[in-house]
Amino acid sequence: MVKGYTQDHIYKHPWERVTSASWRKFADPENKRTLSHILEVDTLNRRLDPDSGRLYTTRALTIHAPGPWFIRKIIGQDICHCVESTVVDAQSKSMQLTTRNVSLQKFIEVEEKIRYDPHPDNPTGWTICRQETSIRIKPLSALASMAEKVEQRCAERFMQNSAKGREVMERICSVGAQR
Repeated sequence: MVKGYTQDHIYKHPWERVTSASWRKFADPENKRTLSHILEVDTLNRRLDPDSGRLYTTRALTIHAPGPWFIRKIIGQDICHCVESTVVDAQSKSMQLTTRNVSLQKFIEVEEKIRYDPHPDNPTGWTICRQETSIRIKPLSALASMAEKVEQRCAERFMQNSAKGREVMERICSVGAQR
């Protein structure tokens, strides 16, 4: 069973400001309080393709595992390591992030894709963000009947954390607009 959802959000800020905020959202101490599930972020690789002008970045994220406490107890771990791959194409004004968990994969697979593009109705002033998330709990023999409920709880937590992320992005963009 796979639980998935898609969310669109319109930032009433230009693409450059929104994508800049995306890079900074984990760094500010104020944001760390809001995004307390993010424990650590490390840049593993950053490369600019001279032919296409695209920026490719890979980051490692350590997060507090989003599942119910009893599942974390069974798994014996309450942190999860993820890899975020980002491609920024400044010419076409597109930023795409794909995040996948690399730990706990024998129990759960999570993939989150986020894309930032200029909004078609106001391309110089607004940015549309599309987030697609899929969560798949791998059946545990003793817990197979609970997998769907666990996926639902995980999806709810991801949606709550997504809302926090958008709140942080809006705060960063608003501060940038005042400068």
